[in-house]
Amino acid sequence: MATIEQVKALMRMHFEDNHEKFKSIALQIAAHEAKIGHTASAREIKEIVQNPKYKAQKKLVKFNTKYDMLEQKIAEYSFHDLVLSEELESKVQRIITEYRKRDLLRKNGLKNRSKILIVGEPGTGKTMTASVLADELGLPLYVIRIDKLVTKYMGETSVKLRQVFDCIQEIQGIYLFDEFDAIGSDRSLDNDVGEMRRILNSFLQYLENDDSYSIILAATNNPKLLDKALFRRFDDVLEYKLPDLGQIQCILENHLDGLALNEVFDDQVYESAKGLNHADIVKVCEEAIKYSLINDENISRAMILSYTQDRKGLYRFKEA
Repeated sequence: MATIEQVKALMRMHFEDNHEKFKSIALQIAAHEAKIGHTASAREIKEIVQNPKYKAQKKLVKFNTKYDMLEQKIAEYSFHDLVLSEELESKVQRIITEYRKRDLLRKNGLKNRSKILIVGEPGTGKTMTASVLADELGLPLYVIRIDKLVTKYMGETSVKLRQVFDCIQEIQGIYLFDEFDAIGSDRSLDNDVGEMRRILNSFLQYLENDDSYSIILAATNNPKLLDKALFRRFDDVLEYKLPDLGQIQCILENHLDGLALNEVFDDQVYESAKGLNHADIVKVCEEAIKYSLINDENISRAMILSYTQDRKGLYRFKEA
């Protein structure tokens, strides 16, 4: 029988629309039922969870476009999934609040923050933030595919960039320029060419003139490569860093909440994950959950420590 903590966790996941976590907790309950001999109940729970007709259906907003550089994505994350510093959380919340009050601001000659530069190491939450904003504001999420935007043909990239900003004007949404340094690099760099300078100049002009109701996000892992003129064109800069010990604890608790744990985690567990990014720590949790389900064992601190070291081991090739 499910514990009261598991029931509460299931309720939270339901109301947060977190289907994957809901499924994980349900399978944990099934595993426990099987362990105590309630095989029929365990089988019924698994059949419900694994039945295709119960899969969550998230609909894409219809978006008729011939432009292959625009890709619509499903907003898979909610604000609960973000684990940020107080300062950064406040900045993200301010973007949401100002958007919701955008008409009031415009009536008074002001404009909500809608042009945001997001910088930070890979896996720290930059792309997730775009998804969270789309989810919170009920807007479609579009990712500008840089590989399709930047071409080898003279003048074609500028044309495509114009088309992107036409879409931004016509279709209200969250627009994410990922790997933005590909078009936003410093115009004074030695390897720069005239065409790329023209592209950046066009981007600066389009961004400055944009008066749409959309939100434009530009994300990069390499802010030092960006042209200095870019920074003043954005309404705000969000800087993402590797999680500290408190944030590591929050990430682990968020992803293991409601699951069967052998013991309470301590500082050694949190210290072991220091240096990993948000995505890495989530992966550690997923590996522990998989092992727990397959081997019918509760999640232990030793399990987390082991998968944390495995994850860190992946970076030895980069350091070498």
